[in-house]
Amino acid sequence: MPLALIFLGLVGAVFMGAVGGYYAQTRLSQSRVDSAERSAAKILSEADRRQKELLLEAKEEAIRVRQQAESELRDRRKEIQRSEQRVNQKEENLDRKQESLEQRQRNLQNRERDLEEAKASLATLEDERRAELERLSNLTVGEAREMLLAQIEREIRDEANRRLREIEQEVKEEADEKARKIIAVTMQRLTTEVVSETTVSVVPLPSEDMKGRIIGREGRNIRSLEHLTGVDVIIDDTPDAVTLSAFDPVRREVAKIALTKLLTDGRIHPARIEEMVEKARREVEASIKEAGEAAAMEAGAPGLHPEIIRTLGRLKYRYSYGQNQLRHAVETANLAAMIAHELGGNVDIARRGGLLHDLGKAIDHEVEGTHAILGAELARRYSVHAGVIHCIEAHHEEVEPTSVEALITIVADAISGSRPGARRESLDQYIKRLEALEAVANSFPGVDKSFAIQAGREIRIIVKPEEVDDLGASRMAKEISRRIQESLDYPGQVKVTVIRERRAVEYAK
Repeated sequence: MPLALIFLGLVGAVFMGAVGGYYAQTRLSQSRVDSAERSAAKILSEADRRQKELLLEAKEEAIRVRQQAESELRDRRKEIQRSEQRVNQKEENLDRKQESLEQRQRNLQNRERDLEEAKASLATLEDERRAELERLSNLTVGEAREMLLAQIEREIRDEANRRLREIEQEVKEEADEKARKIIAVTMQRLTTEVVSETTVSVVPLPSEDMKGRIIGREGRNIRSLEHLTGVDVIIDDTPDAVTLSAFDPVRREVAKIALTKLLTDGRIHPARIEEMVEKARREVEASIKEAGEAAAMEAGAPGLHPEIIRTLGRLKYRYSYGQNQLRHAVETANLAAMIAHELGGNVDIARRGGLLHDLGKAIDHEVEGTHAILGAELARRYSVHAGVIHCIEAHHEEVEPTSVEALITIVADAISGSRPGARRESLDQYIKRLEALEAVANSFPGVDKSFAIQAGREIRIIVKPEEVDDLGASRMAKEISRRIQESLDYPGQVKVTVIRERRAVEYAK
């Protein structure tokens, strides 16, 4: 009995456990189902909301696109309307112009008709006047013409005499002016025995060891010197010498003085180089000012602007073919003053024009342009006399010379620069210049021989007489001189002489 009860109890317990487990599983499944339904409902709600948002955005986008399209359509319509208005306006303008032209044409036709009528009326009046004159004067047309011609002849003879006197006066004045020019040109043949000083940018060294000290450790000394002065320091195999190279002669002089001081002092390092360069620069500036003032005083041209004096002084360190440009300027000023005094020109303008004619050479390496134009601009900036400015800008005929003083400046410049001994040339350059002159002459047909003489200031060409006649010789001289001017560089002027000689030889037996 107890075992049965126990078995029944176990069976009941198992049953109850099964029922409870089933019930619990059912409740859990129901809970999961409910949760899934809620999730599905939420997802459906979210999808519905998102769908509405997308629909709303699509509607807004469609509205925006429509508004944009309408705006563009309105703009296109406005543009088309403006185009139509412009076209209409042009058509109206063309119509008005056409009407104006038609009206002008009608007016011209009316005026032509009026002119024809006036001509006919004038012809009638002329006939009536001639008949009346014949009736009143008892003279025929031929007799009246003879009297009128006699009176006109007397008036013309008087007018011709008066014009002849005026022409004679003009010819006399032109002859005087031409005579002055001829006299001035002949002065270019003046020669002197003065030889101008020459310099070279070479600094002597006390010993070869100084080259290494100038270069310095890893080249710092030479780099410092070149940077501070703007000059190339050339150290080569030349014994006991250093070469300085620069386009600016003032910088080259500063470098030369500074290097000389450093060699004398013996202490060569960047700080000392900077100190010596600054001292040399001050010395050169003082020397430039003194040289400009001395040149103005020697040339007899006081009262120049300080900046003009300073720029003029810089020519102390400028050379052209070995000729010092400051000495050349003073010499040109004195020559111009003497020539102006002899020819009756303005001595002061000629003197100042000669002194300042090469002023632009002091700055032509810094500013683009020819030295004549640059010098004239600088003089104009500091209120130099207009006549002097014209002498400066016209001394190389880049501007047509229009005054006697400008011509005098050209002549004085040529005298100072082209006289023997004034400038030096290397032998190679001298020979090349002579060969170039002869090559130009030999390039012309009919030339037999050519000889460059008088240091290249004259060339004589002998032509073949059977190929070149007298007129052709004259033309050849002009053509050769023009070719020389266009293709060659030379100081002063070159005289071209063409010689045509024909000999007839016979023997008497």
